Amino acid sequence: MKTKFVSLLAILLGLIIIIFPIMGVIGVSSLIGLSVLLMSIYLLIVGVSIIDYNTSGSILDLMLGIVLLLLSIGLIFNPSLLGFLTEITLYLAGIMLIVVGLASLINNRNSRYGFYIGIAGVVLGLLYIIIGTYIANPIILGTLIGIWLVISGILKLMDR
Repeated sequence: MKTKFVSLLAILLGLIIIIFPIMGVIGVSSLIGLSVLLMSIYLLIVGVSIIDYNTSGSILDLMLGIVLLLLSIGLIFNPSLLGFLTEITLYLAGIMLIVVGLASLINNRNSRYGFYIGIAGVVLGLLYIIIGTYIANPIILGTLIGIWLVISGILKLMDR
């Protein structure tokens, strides 16, 4: 039941991120902050849900979730933080997506599709950095995080 809930939550949060940037009314800081916030919510829920059988993976997910939560709150509520982190933010979000992908590889060694969830995170994190370097369009960058959440949710649903 936990796995199905987490999978459906990942799909829902991913679709929200994919649909939300289309509105285009929120600034870059808030959009990136929202994307990172939804990713942190997912990681915190996954960390709590796997604590019974994967303590080290749970601690890793919880720590990443807390770091991303703090970063997202700063980006959403302190627009001047984006001015300070303008160049770093694009790389930081991509790096976090890569780290989350690597954590998924480690945490989901025993599941059928866990490997693919991790690979999707690493590949989309690299794409995030590349696209962020050359395009810096927050709609595309937010959509990449949404795509990863949808892929993760679908693969987790197929796994159980």
